[in-house]
Amino acid sequence: MRMLPTQRTLVEQVYGELLAAITDGQLRPNERLIQDELAARLGVSRQPVQQALLLLRNDGLVTSAVGRGLVVASVDAERARQLYEIRAVIEGLAARLSTEHGGERARIPGAEIVAAGRAAVAAGSVARMIKADLEFHRLLYALSGNPLIAQTTEPHWRHMGRIMGEVLTGSDMPDRIWDQHAAIISAVVAGDAARAERLSRQHIAEAAVLFLDRLSGEAPALLDTVR
Repeated sequence: MRMLPTQRTLVEQVYGELLAAITDGQLRPNERLIQDELAARLGVSRQPVQQALLLLRNDGLVTSAVGRGLVVASVDAERARQLYEIRAVIEGLAARLSTEHGGERARIPGAEIVAAGRAAVAAGSVARMIKADLEFHRLLYALSGNPLIAQTTEPHWRHMGRIMGEVLTGSDMPDRIWDQHAAIISAVVAGDAARAERLSRQHIAEAAVLFLDRLSGEAPALLDTVR
């Protein structure tokens, strides 16, 4: 019989590596995914690669193409728009609740995460930018006192990371993102719940404009809904 815990761990590792490669652009949209080649690059057998690719397909990050097998899925602009609509509300709620539940607790970890994000921007590392961004939002989720916020958003972060990875390079967006994060943390720490919520919603809406404009040009209406 197979040693399931070991195999499961290996599949998860392969999944993580492939997801990171898709997110930071090493594997581009519509690029063919050849299992033997991926296995050789990762130094593993073909089986965990096959299983990881199936998981990625289930998550919508890999798709089947006629005559080509599995390829990296293209970014879906409509799905991205829908994700941002939901996130604008949830992130605003998380910021407000974080403030109401003792925003002072965000001071030190918030400053550390913002510093890490700025360092990632300076280094030009998209993977580190996305990691720091996720840590920022997870901090507010944790401080909100509502565990359902993290549970609701967690399944969507793989797609958010993918979207961010597509558009973070070649613009001034990374610097602006961390300026906005710093302003949100300042409002949370200051106890200004209304401002923290407003800044968080505007942050997501502006990200939607910048991200989706590069994909479809349909984002400005979303910004209008949360001003």
